[in-house]
Amino acid sequence: MAALGYPPGAEKKVLDRKFVVENKNALIDMLARRGMKIEDLGGTAGEPADVWSLDAERRADLKQCEDLRHRQKVCGEEIARRGRAKQDVSTLKSEMKGVSDEIKRLDTRLQEIDRRLRDILMLIPNVPDASVPVGPDASANREVRRHGDLPRFDFEIRAHWDLGPDLGILDFERAAKISGARFAVALGAGARLERALIHFMLDLQTRERGYREVVPPYLVTRAALEGTGQLPKFETDLFKTAAGERELFLIPTAEVPLTNLHRDEILAADSLPLRYVAMTPCFRSEAGSYGKDVRGLIRQHQFHKVELVKITTPESSMDELERMVEDAEEVLRRLEIPYRVVVLSSGDMGFQAAKTYDIEVWLPGQNDYREISSCSNCADFQARRANIRYRPDPGAKPRFVHTLNGSGLAVGRAFIAVIENHQQADGSIVVPDALRPYMDGQGVIKKES
Repeated sequence: MAALGYPPGAEKKVLDRKFVVENKNALIDMLARRGMKIEDLGGTAGEPADVWSLDAERRADLKQCEDLRHRQKVCGEEIARRGRAKQDVSTLKSEMKGVSDEIKRLDTRLQEIDRRLRDILMLIPNVPDASVPVGPDASANREVRRHGDLPRFDFEIRAHWDLGPDLGILDFERAAKISGARFAVALGAGARLERALIHFMLDLQTRERGYREVVPPYLVTRAALEGTGQLPKFETDLFKTAAGERELFLIPTAEVPLTNLHRDEILAADSLPLRYVAMTPCFRSEAGSYGKDVRGLIRQHQFHKVELVKITTPESSMDELERMVEDAEEVLRRLEIPYRVVVLSSGDMGFQAAKTYDIEVWLPGQNDYREISSCSNCADFQARRANIRYRPDPGAKPRFVHTLNGSGLAVGRAFIAVIENHQQADGSIVVPDALRPYMDGQGVIKKES
């Protein structure tokens, strides 16, 4: 943490009000390395993010409350004494009425200050790990490794938005008729290919990589999204629904329900690490991305994803992150698709992450590498919000766990990678060997009527 200007252990306290108040310069430095400013941390009403003034007000009000309560106690004893002596206590009782009213006013004010402080603290991102490249954006990302040779074609390469409709396995126009832009319909062999990818990924992670499969709810509460860090900062990116007065959100990723499985729990040390995998639909409004990747399957409002989540100890979390990246890479290796692994810079990482690796798959139709998986160690950032702890030894004080999440993989983007990398001159698609058992042995996808 020295590289970010934090004293030892600071990364474990970044959401703690006391730590933020006492380390203003370190907080400003961390935000700068993430491309942010203090002004970006305004509360929900848009007020300036002055944690320090609010904290000073809070301490002053607490002191006044303590003095008034002490006065209450002293006067209460005096009223009792005078009462026993049959003396007049009307003046003291009148004073106590005013003291009681003032304490109630201060308590209400303290609750409001605490709410405003919490709103600001909830907008502070995670502290980047010392191993993360420092930089303002993706230009500072660092490539770690590449795998596979780029395919060579002796015919004109086609993108999936042309290949799929021509083969009759993707239909964007009918999807738009049903739901509007950024939706797709998969048909026939296209639907079978998507199902095959899902089953293959789940089987790989459960049978060979040690994950436990989960089918979680697809609707979650506000508290669940606050626990993983999507709220309050990213509310405009979410689809929200309600049943009467009950507010629920469609999940943007299975990371949310999987991580919240253990919210408000204290886990046994010998149960860790916990490794979960789930295939779910994901729903994202893609607010602010108008005009970006509007063609094809790259940026959809609804898509399927196989998600990996780990809950582990602080000492093992970075090793578990490396293994998670390897778990996701294995999918691409078996699908015979070239890719590269990139570690994200401090300015390009997600809000919740302490360190993130992106796996970028080669897409011939775009002549570029595109992200297909992000694997992140969130350290104790989410655990603090969701109150997930473990007890290192019987009777020991509970500690916060570390949580990790990663795509293993985004199914729609894997679909793209398969049909673009394995396309043939006649427009057909060769099915990778790993998927054929899930495609009833089908080796080639040809045009469907």
